[in-house]
This record gives sequence, structure tokens and C-alpha cells, in this order.
Amino acid sequence: MAKPTADVPVHEYRVGIDPLPELGLLSRQTPLIQIDTANTAERTWLALGPDEVRAVLGDAERFSTLPPADTEADSRRLVQDGNLLQYDPPEHTRLRRMQAPEFTGRRMRRLEPLVEKIVGDHLDALERAGQPADLVRHYAQPLPALVGCLLLGIPRDDHAELARNLDLSRSENLPREHRMAAGKAYMAYLTKFARSKRRHRGDDLISVLLHEQRLDMSDEELVGTVATLLAPAVLNVTGTMALGLLALLQHPEQLVLLRDSDEHADRAVDEMLRYTSVVSTASPRTALADVELAGQLVKAGDVVLCSLLAANRAQCPHAADAFDITRENSSHVAFGHGIHHCLGAPLSRLTLRVAVPALLRRLPGLRLAVPAQDLRYKSPSGIYGVETLPVAW
Repeated sequence: MAKPTADVPVHEYRVGIDPLPELGLLSRQTPLIQIDTANTAERTWLALGPDEVRAVLGDAERFSTLPPADTEADSRRLVQDGNLLQYDPPEHTRLRRMQAPEFTGRRMRRLEPLVEKIVGDHLDALERAGQPADLVRHYAQPLPALVGCLLLGIPRDDHAELARNLDLSRSENLPREHRMAAGKAYMAYLTKFARSKRRHRGDDLISVLLHEQRLDMSDEELVGTVATLLAPAVLNVTGTMALGLLALLQHPEQLVLLRDSDEHADRAVDEMLRYTSVVSTASPRTALADVELAGQLVKAGDVVLCSLLAANRAQCPHAADAFDITRENSSHVAFGHGIHHCLGAPLSRLTLRVAVPALLRRLPGLRLAVPAQDLRYKSPSGIYGVETLPVAW
């Protein structure tokens, strides 16, 4: 088995779905540790404990989410326009306040019948594909892409190519120049799309923001907003759905519980999010002042990395590594915490809550079509997931 390297440190390395056992041991020894990094001159800390992770992510006054750099001016130049994860207040407050009303429970309830229709269409296509079939290719990847595009108002004919370019831009199996070309094509499309929305109104989220709320955004901010809303809706949900289904297939008693009863659906979604933690580490925070944390002094200018994976496993100390869809009070941090808690979390939950039980009920004999040890996984340093998930039924 490969070992952690400088590119894939212990806090991100995986063995299948699970973190390395060393990560659990480390988090039990200390909730905060100073680590060596080759890419920064600042002292860097790794927060592992649930309380410490929440303390850092929830404190926007003493920890900045601007990309770490030598000076504040350099840091601000690195910010991707429209990416809420890289903004501090008051800029973050302004942009989030505009977008948040479109992710309410009321809007999600309006979207649910459309999501159910999309799920049904993809289940039909999956059955037509025959078995064995790759659940990533035929279900976990295209479904959230279609849901995300529906929310934003992206024309259906463009969905496949847009999702393909997004996937290629993040692929570790392609040369750098190919990834860059795909990324440029993805952003070029979104630039054209965002500008067209200023002229042509629909009933989608972007149209509402522009024409009803009269969104005060530059073209660059608008494009960045679209990009950073769509990418998590596709990549994070794809990774969680595929790994969550794998966990269910590896725990057949849990699969039967979810398949046979609606009462477990919401808890199952939370458990899949906690257990898989496809985003292993939150975006870096830089201390704006000296802060005492877990009995240690984090000095102004120090960078803190927060291990969502470690925190999510450690927050259930008696059975952290057990997959249990009946778990109560799973206060995970898979969507982050504080003012940067994922804006699209309600849409991700909706997609998972509809898609996973529907699949299990349509195909009650669902099972892996290859030995689990033959599955290939994505790079742990990105949004984690399984490359393919061959199944039969």
C-alpha cells in the first residue's frame, strides 16, 4: 500500500473510504498540532479536534479566510472573484446576503418534484445501460450536474459538455495542459452564460439574483459565483453519493434499513456526509491576532488547517469509524462551520435524500460487481471519491 507523502499528508490520506489509523491516534493525542509545510514561511497548525475545528471556522473576527500570502495585498490578489470561501466580511456578508434567500427550505421544496423527475429519468437510463453498470458514470456524476444546472438555469443541451470540462479540469489522470484547457473551456462557457443572464431573464437562481434582487455584482463576481455554486453541487455531491453508496453496499444491514423505511433518510444523508468527508480539509485560515487554542498560542500570521475528516470521525468517539444511518445528533462539519458554512448545503442534502433511497428501491438487489479491493479512488488531496463504482442487480 502506498504511504503518505509531502503531496498527500497523513491528514488527507485515505485507505478506501477511511482515514489512516494514524490520524485517529494523532487526534486522540492532541486536538491541535504544529506541522511542517514546504509551501509557506508562516507557522502552520493542524486542528484535529471537533471543538478546535469549530472554534477556528466559527471565528471570522480572528481568523481570515483570504488565501495565505506574504502581505494582505498579495492575499487579496489571490482571491477568486465571487468565491465566498475566500472572502472575509464585509465583502463576504454582502455577497452571501444576496444569495442566501435562494437556498431556503421553501425553494428546496419547490425544487423537490423536479429533482425527483431527474432521479427517475436517470434510473431509467441506468437500467437501459444494462449490468454491470458504473454508478459514477450513469448516476452519481450526471444527476447532481443536472440538478445544479437546473438551479442556475443552464440550458439542458449544455449540461453534458459543461460537466465533462469540470471533471476533466480536476482529473489527476490527465497532463496539466489538458486540465488547464478543460478549465478554461469551463470558465469561458460560464462567462458567456453569466453575461447572457443580464439580458435574458428566466425563473432560475441567477435570474432572480440579477433581476429581482438587483444583484450588485461585477461580471467577474457573477461568473465566480456561478462557478463556485456549480462545482460543489457537482463534485462534492458526486463524491458523497458514490462513497455513501459504497458504504451502504459494504454494510448491507444499513442498506436494507434505508431501502425499506423513509424514516432513516435524513439521518442517512448526514451519516454519509460525516463518514465520507469528501472535502478532507477546510480552506486555510490565517490568524489575525494571537489566539490561545487547545492550550497553545497561535500567533498572528500563523496558518491553521482544519481537518474536517478528523473532526467528523472524532465527534463520535465511541463509534467514530462505524457507519450507522440511525446515528442521532451527528453534528458533523462536512459543510464547514460558521459564516462560511456551505451555502448550497440544502441543495446537496435534497439531492442525496431523493437519489440514494430511490436507487435502492428501484434496484433492491444492488451489489458490487467487482471485489471492493479492486476499486480505484481519486486523489486524496482533492475532492475525494471513487473513480468508478461497477454494480449489478
